[in-house]
Amino acid sequence: MTDRMGVSRRALLLAAALVPALAPGARADGDPYDALRRRWLALALGAGYDPGAEPYASRLARLGALARDFAATMVPATGSLWPGHPFDPPSGITFSYGRLWTMAQACVQPATGATGDPALLAAVLRGLDHLSATVYNPSTTRYGNWWEWQIGSPRLLMDITAALYERLGAARVSAACAAVDHFIPDALLTDYSGTSTGANRVDLCRSVALRGVLGRDAGRISLARDALSPVFPYVTRGDGLYADGSFVQHTWVAYSGTYGQVLLDGLGRLFALLAGSPWEITDPARHGLLDAVEHAWAPLIHDGLVMDCVNGRAISRGYLRDDDRHLMRSDHFHGQALVAAIALLAAGAGEERRERWYGLVKGWAERDTVTPVLTADQFDVADLARLHAVADAPVPSAAEPLGHRLFAAMDRAVHRGPRFTAALAMAGDRIAHYECGNGENPRGWHTGSGMLYWWPAGRGDQYTDWFWPTVDWYRLPGTTVSTKRLADRAGGEWGAPRPDVRWVGGTTDGRYAAVGQHLKGLDSTLQARKSWFFLDDAVVCLGAGIGCADGVPVETVVDNRNLGENGTQSFARGRNWAHLAEHGGWILPCGGELRTLREDRTGAWSDINTAGTDERRTRRWQTLWLDHGTDPDDAAYVYVLLPGASRAETAARAADRDWLSVLGNDPARQAVAVPRIGLVAANFWRAGTVGGLTVSAGASVLIVRRGRTATLRMSEPPRTGVPLEIVWDRPVRAVTRAGEGVEVLSTEPRLRLRVTPGMASATHECELALR
Repeated sequence: MTDRMGVSRRALLLAAALVPALAPGARADGDPYDALRRRWLALALGAGYDPGAEPYASRLARLGALARDFAATMVPATGSLWPGHPFDPPSGITFSYGRLWTMAQACVQPATGATGDPALLAAVLRGLDHLSATVYNPSTTRYGNWWEWQIGSPRLLMDITAALYERLGAARVSAACAAVDHFIPDALLTDYSGTSTGANRVDLCRSVALRGVLGRDAGRISLARDALSPVFPYVTRGDGLYADGSFVQHTWVAYSGTYGQVLLDGLGRLFALLAGSPWEITDPARHGLLDAVEHAWAPLIHDGLVMDCVNGRAISRGYLRDDDRHLMRSDHFHGQALVAAIALLAAGAGEERRERWYGLVKGWAERDTVTPVLTADQFDVADLARLHAVADAPVPSAAEPLGHRLFAAMDRAVHRGPRFTAALAMAGDRIAHYECGNGENPRGWHTGSGMLYWWPAGRGDQYTDWFWPTVDWYRLPGTTVSTKRLADRAGGEWGAPRPDVRWVGGTTDGRYAAVGQHLKGLDSTLQARKSWFFLDDAVVCLGAGIGCADGVPVETVVDNRNLGENGTQSFARGRNWAHLAEHGGWILPCGGELRTLREDRTGAWSDINTAGTDERRTRRWQTLWLDHGTDPDDAAYVYVLLPGASRAETAARAADRDWLSVLGNDPARQAVAVPRIGLVAANFWRAGTVGGLTVSAGASVLIVRRGRTATLRMSEPPRTGVPLEIVWDRPVRAVTRAGEGVEVLSTEPRLRLRVTPGMASATHECELALR
């Protein structure tokens, strides 16, 4: 008990150091604005680090050099501040504020080589005045992308104003506040709809709260605080956080990664800013969102990366042409930003949560060997200081827990076994095939067609190393696709294309899972029923009812592995198996002709993002697929993925006829049994019978036997909410526990249950004593 209390107290002291306290007397004298501004600067610029030590010293020196270069190249003109970056489109305005923010930081940060430089300060003021006079002021009617005016530019302008507050003078501060008032009117924060929801709402509140601080306006701070409340509760449709951990933005897009990071980072800053002030965020619903860090975000972070299946159109960003720091925006980039946001949020999350989250952050940092977190180029000194403080905290690092997480509300699933981690992306009438917009991700057509991401233990670079510019977009791993050529975008603006199918989802016991997708192709006549049965060391993949009349071949992509620049990994084949060194194996237990191809593919980020660089690189690919022919009618497949398996293990599993039984694979039901673990798993696309199980409507069922007991779990992915019956054709001695929504109709001569499923595709369960 003594050790536990000691660790807790040390963690509490560390958190206090990371978030500076409100100035003494701030509440009593009724004038907390200066104290809040200083606190914001500590959050934005960092505190408690040695500017002469690494990794801070080189970071600060680079900041100063970049700022001096920006000052030297700035040429104020009628429609721009830097040549080649006009104010129309308005991204040029945000770009200009971004460079001014870099220059302002170099002025006020220590050890930049430009600290307190009057010439640099004069350049910042000249740039601010130019933007204020020509484009970012209350007389301007916004044009182009709303985000630049209401989130991108005001967020940077407020940060600059906070950093240079004492050097700007009252007129410049007043002008900055007036611009924010104009572009973010009160009405935008009183109506929770349109673009003012989820992560966007948090961003808007961030700018308005800081505007209230800088303008000494209590009403604006209160407005921003109160406008956060709609973000906290779980939602059942549209943007926001769902009870099952799903996070949706743009109504139809799974976005726990990039938009989720914005949400957590913004909330972390606002919680810390307002703590202890007259405007402290006290809405009790905030605790639900804090609880969600561990069940909504942590499962999607793998060794420091956040899975691309929840990064939306951001998968196409990679290297951006106008990025002054030339950062690679990969799954690790987005994941590390999310890790930093959790570290920031932890400071105000309460002692017990803080210790657990520090353990998570330490674990991710220790395991990320692709781009080490504690020296990552994307971080400024403030984030680095926070992350290093967490790394030094006296709490043990946490391992990634094994098991399965099903995010039914965003058509995603994550699975962790001892030797691999996997993620599955699907689409239905609730979640779009993909999202593009602003010239980003025009070829994401099939990323929701059952794309199966997977990482063998210890390897986190599969989707990091130029995956998206060089992959064949018609051969994404795990997908079943018509090879019909599609136009860039193909109607995918802002998550528009959604298939009119309801049966997407599954059921899980937290270790194993049965997941299915009724697939309808994008701009295609393709249809298929696809199922994935997740086990400790394998994923069993079934497809049935595959039909298409597009007049082109239809393929199921068993896998498509990125081998790097000059991959020489050996590839071996047996009669019904294949193996790729350093990756794993595949088997075809029911036969079939596995096609294979090793090829070099070349691409540039500009191919998939209009803001991307034109640099072209080549990567080597190992592709495995099943050819269903042209215009198939009721084609099917069965294959098993064995991530991390050796060649010998793959061959042995392929020769073992007893470990897996395929009980059914047709357009009515797909089911498997794995006798050695007592598992039966089935996806019923409609009422039917298979493997001793009968259901009265579409459902997903998972039974695991342990000696004389068994647990039966089921869900209703179509989400009709209509009660259904399930029969297991064997006698049961007793139902020892029936979960919510489960009614026992009989136990002999067979088990018969009625389940009232609700509308959230939740898993219902009952525990059984067997005869």
